[in-house]
Amino acid sequence: MRTTSEKLTSSQPLFAAQTLVVAGITWAVLALLFFLLFSVPEAPGEGRPLWYSIGTLIFELAAFLGAAILCFRNWRAPQIVSGRNVWLAIGVGMLCYFLGGVLFGLWELYWNLAPDVSLGDFFYAITYIALTVGMVLAVSGRKLNLEVWQWAVLGAIALAGIALAYWLAVAEPIDLPEAASPQAIEQVAPPPTGSGTSAPAPTSSTPQTAPDFILAIDQALTPVAFYVNLFYVIMDVLLLILATALLLAFWGGRFSQSWRMIAAATFSLYIADMWFKYADVRVANYESGSLLEVFWVFSAVLFGIGAVLEYDISTRSRSRGRRRGGSSD
Repeated sequence: MRTTSEKLTSSQPLFAAQTLVVAGITWAVLALLFFLLFSVPEAPGEGRPLWYSIGTLIFELAAFLGAAILCFRNWRAPQIVSGRNVWLAIGVGMLCYFLGGVLFGLWELYWNLAPDVSLGDFFYAITYIALTVGMVLAVSGRKLNLEVWQWAVLGAIALAGIALAYWLAVAEPIDLPEAASPQAIEQVAPPPTGSGTSAPAPTSSTPQTAPDFILAIDQALTPVAFYVNLFYVIMDVLLLILATALLLAFWGGRFSQSWRMIAAATFSLYIADMWFKYADVRVANYESGSLLEVFWVFSAVLFGIGAVLEYDISTRSRSRGRRRGGSSD
């Protein structure tokens, strides 16, 4: 006679671990193909079309929303091994990134704005804080008995991350050509500093459709753009260090596979953020949507896969324990 858990597994194949992992990998591959095929403009100097910006936004938002749902599923599972609060914090981070992307899309695609800071950055900031809290809780739940070479690796990655972040923080934006007119300078205004996919900056000929209160918010947030950007850089380095510590702490353990995915997700987030910051200050007339920005999608997919793997091994371990200790009727 089949147990209740086995009946639920057979009746809900859509939510099986293998199905969810394959779905996540498929979504990441489709996103990569989309970026590879359409990220390069058809003609030199020609901007990316609106449908491409919408497509990149959809890939990103769907991935983060799916990851949030999977993390919250772990939070609701009492048998989860790493701790429910860990997955609650990561889930909040994924959901806030989704909400930030929605607001960012409204600013860029609907209202044709290219602000230094938008309301979406408020949710992006919560994402970094929540992810940091989740990873600290995960690390604090395990003893970091690292060997000398592991501490050396952690220190080297920390120093490299800090050096790169410092270089990007102090780098001067690339100068525009001297022949550029004021109108041209307006047309190549830099994209926002927040993480996420953005559309091409509106030109001076783009009709302004944003309501007055949105314009007022933009003006109020502009003075804090530098501090918001600095916050992102600092948090990226901190998450990089925590991800490395997690990878070393869980290496070879029973649940190492899921946390390897979480570490890889954090590395992907770091790559996308650092590229965006680099391109913002070092690439002339940069227009977001380049190939390396697909790592934001990879990050969300890997967070979701990590949640699936931990849920699967936690529930299977609990089920086996109950069968061993239960009656054999």
